[in-house]
Parts: sequence; structure tokens; C-alpha cells
Amino acid sequence: MGALSSLIEPYVGMPLYGSIYFTMDLLLIRHAEAQALSCSDSDRTLTNKGREQAQKVGDLLCKLALIPDIILTSPLVRAGQTATIMSEVLGAESPITEQWLACGMKPDRAMAELQAYSEFSRVAIVGHEPDFSGLVEWLLATESGSFRVRKASVTLLRGVSAPSRGAEMEMMLPVDVM
Repeated sequence: MGALSSLIEPYVGMPLYGSIYFTMDLLLIRHAEAQALSCSDSDRTLTNKGREQAQKVGDLLCKLALIPDIILTSPLVRAGQTATIMSEVLGAESPITEQWLACGMKPDRAMAELQAYSEFSRVAIVGHEPDFSGLVEWLLATESGSFRVRKASVTLLRGVSAPSRGAEMEMMLPVDVM
């Protein structure tokens, strides 16, 4: 019975749907390049280069057949613009703005909030640094400072099971290689 317990233990507390445990693919898309100056940080808009970067992100997701079931975005203008351009390229539904994705997001809060989207197999979130690096490090149980998520990059984590820790990093691509 000890061997069976060790196999089951990692799955304790995971949402159960029918007879299988549910996991999702989580796409982290950091917002594209934004203006350096604005009246407030939350109002910074994308530059022309940033709009092109958001287009490239959408093109890459199409090319790799990584179309999210749902796109969630930070309420900050630059993230919303990135998410909107990306969703238009993908032919996806309009992004949903989530306050918890604003600057200062904590990994445990993100995972708790993602539980509301557990019916989706692939969720994209558009947000900020250093929040995304912290989330990747938390999910992969790595040392703080071991990841840096660059602007307009795509990070794919598989096997995410909110609110539990654990995932497998499938890819992390900066926009300049897209």
C-alpha cells in the first residue's frame, strides 16, 4: 500500500472531473513593448513595435496550433492591447480582463483565481514582470531569479493543476525568434 500511496499523493487535492484529474496548458504572454512615458504606468500604450510584436505572438500561436480556449488579461492598457491584437490574429473571443493579473500578482493568488477557469484545457494569461517570472519559478519549484520572462514572449507550461504547484515547461520563446 505504501507504493500506491506515493503514486497517488501528488494528485491529492486536484479537481476531479469524472474519473480523471484535470490539468491545463497555461500560456503566459508578457505584454509587448509599451511607451516609456505616460501620465500613469497603467495608461502606457503599445508602441508601433509593440503592436507588431503582439501580431507575431498571435501568428506563432496559430502556426503552432496553440490556440487558447480563453484569454485573460491584466487591466493595464498595454496588456489589454497585447491580448486584443493577439485574439484578433487568432480569431479568438475577446480577452477577459482580470484585476488579479495587474502588476503585483502573487503565484498563490494566480493559481487560486485560475481555478475558476479549470473547465478550459488551454488558458492564456497576458501580464507583467516580475510577476510572470515568479509564477514560473513557483510552479516549477525553482530558485528565485532563475527565470526572466521577456516582453512579448510566449511561455507554455503543461500539466498545470490550479491551485496545486507543479508543471512542465514546454517552451519559452522571446519575440525576436518568432
